[in-house]
Amino acid sequence: TFGCKVNQYESQAISELFLREGFRQIDNGLVADIYVLNTCTVTQKTDEECLRLARQLIRRNPQSKIIVTGCFIQDDRNIEKLKNLSWSNLIIAKNSEKSRLPHIVLGKDLQSRASCERDLYISDFFNHSRAFLKIQDGCSNSCSYCKIPLVRGASRSRDRGLILDEAKRLIDKGFKEIVLCGICLGAFGRDLAPKTELTDLIGDLENINADFRIRLSSIEATDVTPRLIEKMGSSKKICRHLHIPFQSGDDKTLSLMNRKLKSDDYKRLIEFIRKKIPDIAITSDIMVGFTGEEKESFQNTLNFVNQISPSRLHIFPYSPRPGTASFSFPNRPTEKVVKERMESLSLLAREFSYNYRKIFINKTVRVLVESRLDKKTGQLSGYSDNYIRVVFNGKNELKNCLVPVRIEDVTIDYTKGSASLT
Repeated sequence: TFGCKVNQYESQAISELFLREGFRQIDNGLVADIYVLNTCTVTQKTDEECLRLARQLIRRNPQSKIIVTGCFIQDDRNIEKLKNLSWSNLIIAKNSEKSRLPHIVLGKDLQSRASCERDLYISDFFNHSRAFLKIQDGCSNSCSYCKIPLVRGASRSRDRGLILDEAKRLIDKGFKEIVLCGICLGAFGRDLAPKTELTDLIGDLENINADFRIRLSSIEATDVTPRLIEKMGSSKKICRHLHIPFQSGDDKTLSLMNRKLKSDDYKRLIEFIRKKIPDIAITSDIMVGFTGEEKESFQNTLNFVNQISPSRLHIFPYSPRPGTASFSFPNRPTEKVVKERMESLSLLAREFSYNYRKIFINKTVRVLVESRLDKKTGQLSGYSDNYIRVVFNGKNELKNCLVPVRIEDVTIDYTKGSASLT
């Protein structure tokens, strides 16, 4: 599986479809009769990795069937690249066909491959401590750099009742954190009849009588409403964490990106959120090297990030995608310049993370303990509701549980604590 939380959710759903048809799933790395490659196309690097893995799978078992699905093959140019592999057992399935993959493999569904997309659903989330729950697909925004609306289509919401049923199944399975995800999460409900919104769905989920928490995945600033912040501030179940992709802190660049807000809009929003929820974690994405990003533009972004002080920052280089508006824009920065700018931002991001985590020394946070030990320390680890990763000593019985942990020490790389069990 490549790409976003929605893709990871859909891979789980595809796995369950095959299991219901009597197939057996084996561990990654072992020789299989059928490989499902669920792809992404958000960057050129991802495209290359998808093709590379397809070649590897062909070599791993020349007799196997290889199903390639996902966003990469929504582009006919990429389908041609796959066909150049000259693999007779290659099956190409569009995103709309993911719900029928076992039937396609078994030859049961050949007549209905052009029929409408069916709803995918899950009842488990194998090898994960947190369960992703897809509530929405597609995007109706028109950011000039983004290929996702071309490959996922316009925004559309899942049925509210189906989402609640799915959440209850996952909670009954023992999951203590449900992560709501979508391609454009905040657009949930606008296309439903009657219209609803994300805050209403959160209210429904809060009414489920169980000890669990709700986390929001990435959400656009335009969708962070006062009503949502009010709900987050009063809720006992929703995590105090918002991942808001800014992409840039320079107004000229934001305009070229066709983003709806400017840097001052972002600043006012963050001030409002922190006034209402002072200890909330604000994390973000920043794209470096967008076409036309000059030295002054990047300095504006540095200044902006300094003012926002996010607790965590995902920094990535601009990747021109065929079919997008920005693909033909002139004046891209050189790779050397992009690398230098990313390093400058990374140093800032480490400092902001350290400063935010220090606030919680000698305070107790509730940590969802992951099923795997931390690789470097060998200790238990997990995330607090405000997205601080904490390592601490404890018994294996605490795995996949919500545990109060007192934070005792913070370094640049680690937040260390001790379990506060009574």
